[in-house]
Amino acid sequence: MVSRMYSPSVVRSRITAAALALSLSVPGLGLAQEDALVPMNVLSPELALEIAQKSLASCRAQGFQVAVAVVDRMGVPQVMLRDRFAGPHTPDTAQRMAWTAVSFRTDTLELSNASRADSGQWAARMIDNALMLGGGVPVQAGGFTVAGVGVSGTPSGEANDRCARAGIDAVKTRLELEN
Repeated sequence: MVSRMYSPSVVRSRITAAALALSLSVPGLGLAQEDALVPMNVLSPELALEIAQKSLASCRAQGFQVAVAVVDRMGVPQVMLRDRFAGPHTPDTAQRMAWTAVSFRTDTLELSNASRADSGQWAARMIDNALMLGGGVPVQAGGFTVAGVGVSGTPSGEANDRCARAGIDAVKTRLELEN
């Protein structure tokens, strides 16, 4: 019997060809080209800053000293503004509310109500970093969540929510947001 030795490159090419043939023959293993990359929209730092500034201005007009955070669609902070007399806890709280709004793709005022102790969703409050207090609002553009805004420091979740929405509303026409 004659033994055949194949070079490593021949072995790799045969394995690659076999794997490709298998992936094309088994449903669901092959990816269509259009599924290989996913396009996504993100806010520019300038627009994120503008949303934060408009949210802060809305709260100031109502006499509130707050912190405002804007996170990108992945929950990574883009902007943090803290008014001079806002409490020391407000930056972290605002960022967590913005992160929660992006993560759940729902405003935190609604999540606060949906995750009460007597609901089936109460365990969502146990997720690390999630904060179910009113004031976090997802920013929607073209049917997708592109960012989140969190406001902390007013006397109520409803007031935090109104300030966050004021910042989003200020740029709404530029993004053609679908809420």
